Amino acid sequence: MAVLKVIEVLSNSTESWEDATNRAVKKASKSVKGIKSVFVQSQSAVVDDNEVTEYRVNLKLTFEVKD
Repeated sequence: MAVLKVIEVLSNSTESWEDATNRAVKKASKSVKGIKSVFVQSQSAVVDDNEVTEYRVNLKLTFEVKD
């Protein structure tokens, strides 16, 4: 039986929500091994002078706890 753990991660990007998600997974995978899934809990954006300047995501990452 596998035991899984969920952690919450925040990330941002100047390109897109998808890029912010990819950045979060890539960065988290340096210290968290065995990431199984990602759930995008929320998305937001920063607007400056009527332009979106930053995309933000709040993610839940699921990974397997090893013995």
